[in-house]
Amino acid sequence: MKPIRRVGILTAGGDSPGLNAAIRAVGKSLLSTGIEVIGFRDGFQGLIDYQTVLLDKHALAGILTVGGTVLGTSRVKPHRVEIRGTVHNLTGAIVDNCARRGLDALVCIGGGGTHKNALHLVEQGLKVVTLPKTIDNDLAFTDATIGFDTALGIATEAVDRLHSTAHSHHRIVIAEIMGHRAGWLALGAGIAGGADVILIPEIPYDVRRVADAILRRCEHGTNFSIVAVAEGALSNADAPAIATLLRRRQQARSQAEKLKAKRELDKLYAAHEGNTLRLARRLEELTRLEARVTILGYVQRGGAPSAADRLLATRLGTACAQCVRRGVFGVMVAARGDTTRTVPIHKVAGSLKTVPPNHPWIQAARRVGTCLGN
Repeated sequence: MKPIRRVGILTAGGDSPGLNAAIRAVGKSLLSTGIEVIGFRDGFQGLIDYQTVLLDKHALAGILTVGGTVLGTSRVKPHRVEIRGTVHNLTGAIVDNCARRGLDALVCIGGGGTHKNALHLVEQGLKVVTLPKTIDNDLAFTDATIGFDTALGIATEAVDRLHSTAHSHHRIVIAEIMGHRAGWLALGAGIAGGADVILIPEIPYDVRRVADAILRRCEHGTNFSIVAVAEGALSNADAPAIATLLRRRQQARSQAEKLKAKRELDKLYAAHEGNTLRLARRLEELTRLEARVTILGYVQRGGAPSAADRLLATRLGTACAQCVRRGVFGVMVAARGDTTRTVPIHKVAGSLKTVPPNHPWIQAARRVGTCLGN
């Protein structure tokens, strides 16, 4: 195998706490063995334009505790780049360009979309290693993802702080927490923050059951309730249509069928935007209590990474550098307990880790009397 002399790093998708810690870990580990490291600016866009920054010891110094990503990020897809109104697949051109410029391997740090993009590059012959990053914790085949622990702490603190307002004003206070298709963040923050109701995408909810749980609290002298709801949570009336489209997209045999199902799914999701506000109005009607909504939004992705995320990013990043040095490519470096393991990128791309119905967190929530809406 040709010696690895020059390695690129990019961060793509939504920003997450711990990205800089991962960049630092990969970079410092490779530099210590004499490998040159360059960063691509703004995700795959930087790879397309070949906009780079040298990641030497000076560039990597002091970034361990910094939130966001010093490289910038974007959601550009190399296989679907629009140029003057026409969509182009640039993966082949990107691979050829990297070869001409002496790039021997690429490290991609990101979530589900990043792994799909990375797979296209792998299929064109680029040597790629990926790291799992997403505050949603919804990447398959890894115990944890970079950014989840920090976001969980922020969301939990928000739920904690909402208790005093809910108690003081005798209200229903609803906290909308990130998570379109997986409820790890809302479930974890809801349990840790003592929410009375937790609603996640994996469990379609019956709004009347939620209202009944709140009214039972009132009957026992507690005239306030905290509801932690994932942004992708759906009522049992809305969930079947989306589940049908998800199956269609998964079972589609052609790219055209997949794109059609995706467009229909996007329209359906868009039609359900504002679900949390509708939920609040409906609960007011059913309980005669005031309901207020707090949408946490991007605050969950900001700020310095937690100690756990710094450790995870450093563990995965240094293991990633070992893969590069040993010539192990086409894999994601996953967390497995206190160790790491490699998983083929083709297995990760398109796979989603959702909350199982019998997960210990679900069981624990039910045992302490939390309403899950069903």
